[in-house]
Amino acid sequence: MIRKSRLGMWRMLILLLGMLAGTMVQAAGLLTPVDGSKPPLDLREQHVKVVIEDGFAVTTVEQVFHNPHDKDLEAIYSFPVPEHGAVGEFTLWIDGKPVTGEVLEKQQARQLYEQEKKAGRDAGLTEKDSYKTFDISVAPVRAGQDTRIRLVYLQAAAVDTGIGRYVYPLEEGGVDEQKLAFWTANPKVSGSFSFNLHLKSSYPVDGIRVPNQGAAQVSQIGPGEWKVSLSSQGATGPAASESGKPASASAPAAFNPQSGGAAFSLDKDLVVYWRHKAGLPGSVDLVTYKPDAAKRGTFMLTVTPGDDLKPITEGSDWIFVLDMSGSMTGKYATLADGVQRSLGKLRPNDRFRIVLFNDRATELTGGYVNATPEMVKRYSAEVAAVRPSSGTNLFAGLQVGMDALEADRTSAIVLVTDGVANVGETAQRKFIELIQKKDVRLFTFIMGNSANRPLLEALTRASNGFAISISNSDDIVGQLLTAVSKVSHEALHGVQVKINGVKTDDLTPAQIGSLYRGQQLVLIGHYWGDGPAKVELTGRVSGNPKTYRTEFAFPAKTAQHPELERLWAYASIEALQAEMADFGEKADLKRAATDLALEYSLVTDYTSMLVLREEQFAANKIERRNQARVAAEDAARQQRAQGGPVSRRVDTQQPISQAPRASHSGGSGGGALDGWNVAALLALLVLSLRLRRAA
Repeated sequence: MIRKSRLGMWRMLILLLGMLAGTMVQAAGLLTPVDGSKPPLDLREQHVKVVIEDGFAVTTVEQVFHNPHDKDLEAIYSFPVPEHGAVGEFTLWIDGKPVTGEVLEKQQARQLYEQEKKAGRDAGLTEKDSYKTFDISVAPVRAGQDTRIRLVYLQAAAVDTGIGRYVYPLEEGGVDEQKLAFWTANPKVSGSFSFNLHLKSSYPVDGIRVPNQGAAQVSQIGPGEWKVSLSSQGATGPAASESGKPASASAPAAFNPQSGGAAFSLDKDLVVYWRHKAGLPGSVDLVTYKPDAAKRGTFMLTVTPGDDLKPITEGSDWIFVLDMSGSMTGKYATLADGVQRSLGKLRPNDRFRIVLFNDRATELTGGYVNATPEMVKRYSAEVAAVRPSSGTNLFAGLQVGMDALEADRTSAIVLVTDGVANVGETAQRKFIELIQKKDVRLFTFIMGNSANRPLLEALTRASNGFAISISNSDDIVGQLLTAVSKVSHEALHGVQVKINGVKTDDLTPAQIGSLYRGQQLVLIGHYWGDGPAKVELTGRVSGNPKTYRTEFAFPAKTAQHPELERLWAYASIEALQAEMADFGEKADLKRAATDLALEYSLVTDYTSMLVLREEQFAANKIERRNQARVAAEDAARQQRAQGGPVSRRVDTQQPISQAPRASHSGGSGGGALDGWNVAALLALLVLSLRLRRAA
């Protein structure tokens, strides 16, 4: 009886979170002018394949555009930029054969595309619109015919507090006013949609979750291997949302059956969580790519510390700075829900302030408020009653939030925003100067896609805080638990890594900053030679020095992970862009970022990927470098696909930590009410009891 009751409450929570999510103004999809000057095309098929292994994810998207009209048309497809996602392949089928694109400087690529489009020859172009969207243009989509494309992007796949998270972004953030004024998006896949994710983990995984997708099929196919699948054709069949168990009948449906078949709407992110088994040791993993033993190699080093950061018991001050601007429409309900749960997790000796901002900033609390049940209930209701409107004066919000900080109290600012500042001060350097005026940690919740991640991540780095991305499709309680576990424990500050014995260089990130409970440290860089290396990670906890040490060997030759080169290059480009955002665009830094993008064939703010007919590549003297790189990456993936998960741990002889890694899990199992769900449910029940006592 108790289990049935708790299961019902958990199902109610899932449904409630789905209802709170709201709707977005825009979504991924085919763009047509708002004025109706061009007839719409159909997105007939979209098939997504994701492979997560060895610390990074490879996402392959294939789409078929259909032109039902009697004249040739251009297709423009737009979707949100994935978090730190690097596009490395854009392929267009021409005369029934796939043709892979090449990267050129942005202006040159656009000029050649327009030239080919005007001449009526097949061409395709993938461009990046700053931090907001990737836009794919294809011309012509022949009258009455289909056109097929493929896009492949790479991104790191770190695990936080024992939980991994992958997001396939579909909700467009609604932050680009010029684009919204000109374009309207059709998010419907008129034919078939599929999403297939293959997780390969050398560390035991005891649960998979796909929030708000009742039709998700989850299955374990071997030790450390799991598959998640969604299919529009499977909308009316048996569904499963977690660990292969049947989904709740009350869970939000993923697909909408229509006459003639099911249709999938590209207006909700697809989020997949996986959880490592509890009690795993702290570890160091090494993945390398060095096809020529005599030349430079690339490596990715992942450090997962043991859980040896102590809880903080003294009272703290929390300043919530909340975005209520118009661009938060459709995201604010999720914000309010998260803030309510955060207030409910504060300790009796904590205090809080709440600052709201749109085109101006106001303080809701009128000073610090003790975190009593009565005050939590009152201000949770007041935050929920706010309606987003007007512009975004983020600078003013932070200014007011930083007022009245008391030197004898531990203070933290919790910023919840999509970060699109368009009123008042907008220069990134001014934000950095503001946050560095006082010793305060900034913890940022980045709401939705198309948020200004570069600005928000720069602010958190400058304050030695951390940033967490939030999707409307996320497990909000789970994200809250992850954040609370960090701010309620000590942190390792001033982190540095030294590698001796093997020459290394070009490390990114160049400055690490702080590590919080459960965070992994991921370093990507170059190395020369091979053999044993001594690795030392140092920092300070509450002012006291702390050191972790281990020793392992770098291999002389490896060829399994060519994608590491692009992951390093893209991270380096983002670092250059962050420097320019802080100090202004400089010709030498822009040139360096552009050259890296051209060398490693990456779509960036300065470069685009262009597909032409093969003879037009030759006519325009465009070297087919990316074609060769894509072929090498495809061959490596096919080789890796032949086997199961491979352990990349290198510190078994000299473990970097004797403590087990941090985890939310309370044990094994994969049912609907297992360890991580119980933790989330308890958080909700604690808040409920507090509010009941206060009523």
